[in-house]
Amino acid sequence: MTRAADAAREVLLAEPRGFCAGVDRAIEIVERALKKFGPPIYVRHEIVHNTFVVNDLKAKGAIFIDELAEVPPGATVVFSAHGVSRAVQEEARARGFSVFDATCPLVTKVHVEVAKLAREGYEFIMIGHKGHPEVEGTMGQLDGGIHLVEDVADVARIQPAQTEKLAIVTQTTLSVDDAAEIMAAVRARFPAIRQPKQQDICYATQNRQDAVKIMSPQVDVVIVVGSPTSSNSNRLAELARKLGVPSYMVDNAGELKPQWLEGRTRVGITAGASAPEVLVQEVVARIRDFGGVAVRRLHGVEETVKFPLPKGLKL
Repeated sequence: MTRAADAAREVLLAEPRGFCAGVDRAIEIVERALKKFGPPIYVRHEIVHNTFVVNDLKAKGAIFIDELAEVPPGATVVFSAHGVSRAVQEEARARGFSVFDATCPLVTKVHVEVAKLAREGYEFIMIGHKGHPEVEGTMGQLDGGIHLVEDVADVARIQPAQTEKLAIVTQTTLSVDDAAEIMAAVRARFPAIRQPKQQDICYATQNRQDAVKIMSPQVDVVIVVGSPTSSNSNRLAELARKLGVPSYMVDNAGELKPQWLEGRTRVGITAGASAPEVLVQEVVARIRDFGGVAVRRLHGVEETVKFPLPKGLKL
């Protein structure tokens, strides 16, 4: 093994990084349901997009499923933090499950806005990634009249039935800069489009991207701790590369390659909003194994957001 000690001398930790309030809440909902009702608790889709978190909850008795047909009658079901379509909610009711909704309240805010404006006759353009559970959940609030755009090129292709009442919504975990670029293209084509009062991209996604912007000029390489399925983790790695810094994403410390650190004296580390701090500390420990390093936390926004739990989970 090449000794990265020849390289890494300092590790800079981005602030904030890791768990956001929505992820904290979602995990706590599953853990409380397991304690209160006993295993198994069925969770539709990954509760959050992180392998470590999902495996930890599996070990405690959570069973992750893709379709409600896989759930036995009378079971307790948790919807993931990404949200679900109206059809899934109705199916759960029809099957008589006891349901706890772990949808992030910031995603729910988008769902509520879509339903309200749809009643007023609006059609929608949604900026997001096709196939992502959050996008499926938001688009699934309506039977139609919501058009997905993934990039600027898509904006020219969409054909709303009318343009007098048109509104825009976004996935909450997008690149802030990419979303702004697509939003500008949408506004150029549909100048009268209605925008959300507050941006849909969540505070945690924005803060973690801002922290990478502050950290990147100070380091030679950026390591993002996050799972491949995590949208916001992928955006952090992309952002560092756009800023001209080599960036690698790892699901855990075992994926860290010493050659990434060769000839690089300062290593920046951040973590997506669904990645637990224990994984960050394991990555730091592995870099230390490669050679002695000092660890420094960068100053950043302090997050104090906390979301209430659904009723019925008091222990």
